[in-house]
Amino acid sequence: MDARTLDMRTDPNFANTLESLETPCLVVDADRMEKNIARLRTRLDALGVSLRPHLKTAKSVEAARKVMTTPQGPATVSTLKEAEQFAAAGVRDMIYAVGIAPDKLARVAEMQARGIDLMVLADNVQQAQAIAAASRAAGSPIPALIEIDCDGHRSGVPPYDRARLLEIGEVLATGAELRGVLTHAGDSYRGGGPEAQERFAEAERKAVVEAAQALRAAGLPCPVVSVGSTPTAHHAKDLTGVTEVRAGVFVFFDLVMAGIGVCRVDDIALSVLATVIGHQREKGWILTDGGWMSLSRDRGTSKQPVDMGFGLVCDVNGNVLNDVIVADVSQEHGIIAVRPGSNGRLPELAVGDRVRILPNHACATAAQHGAYHVVRGTSHDVEAVWPRFGGW
Repeated sequence: MDARTLDMRTDPNFANTLESLETPCLVVDADRMEKNIARLRTRLDALGVSLRPHLKTAKSVEAARKVMTTPQGPATVSTLKEAEQFAAAGVRDMIYAVGIAPDKLARVAEMQARGIDLMVLADNVQQAQAIAAASRAAGSPIPALIEIDCDGHRSGVPPYDRARLLEIGEVLATGAELRGVLTHAGDSYRGGGPEAQERFAEAERKAVVEAAQALRAAGLPCPVVSVGSTPTAHHAKDLTGVTEVRAGVFVFFDLVMAGIGVCRVDDIALSVLATVIGHQREKGWILTDGGWMSLSRDRGTSKQPVDMGFGLVCDVNGNVLNDVIVADVSQEHGIIAVRPGSNGRLPELAVGDRVRILPNHACATAAQHGAYHVVRGTSHDVEAVWPRFGGW
């Protein structure tokens, strides 16, 4: 049965305990999730900026409602499918935080015509011209932000390239609606400890604020000054000149975030429930039904000091089994083993026992599943099923 048809405990087909769920499946610890959300909100309140949560990790209306300030937003999305799904659920204020492909502007204009304030992103004149042309065709200006490259990580206008910045700004201001500037400190995912993260956060802030000042000095509007990454959101000391912070994976966290010190392993709210299906005792293996189709192939911790393989293994209550990882995967098989070079011990698990596997990358792992099964702490009671969606 499609998870979308389940109505919690009122549906006779609702699997109401971890033991009754079909595996592999996605589990969310609501207690941990709510603490993670409260932690960042408290921090940003103290810095005097608003949170525009990135919903690309959750891709779920129910999960989004837990993190957004209001049911209408604000929010950040990474696909137009997300924008359309959240718009259908009542969200009205969104940033599509990926450089716009011109052929997608018709969908943006259609949402704009329905009263959805969907800001798009540009970092070159060709994109800006396409946004302006789509605005003229629609008879209504499409709001746009200029992406700023604060660290050479990916896309964006370097803050020192004033000519390019102002040219894009002029095209948007005269043909569409220039709403402001946006940046993302992608280098923060390299880690480096708290002092390095504070430097990444300040470089992020400085780049986007300087770009905003340059636009304003040229007589161009810049009401929005948007920064965002989960690591810098948790380490910024000063956000003067910034109007909002975008972050997404902080809702669930994952092993990559734990590996760079943004959270503890015990803060990770997302796991994959899997069932033991066999053993290869002479090899020190336990086999589960949680292969890469449920965990993803993401190996985000492989370059960190502690390699967690394809995920860190917990017992069914969510308690970490120290140095026990998913060492290898095939499509529908997971191989649990002791992490090489560690002092861990393989647990005694019988065929039919269940484990929960913490993911390297919450976004990639969640993308393998159609729903979240919501529990609290060590309870095995499933209190809700939250459908999630994919696509573009």
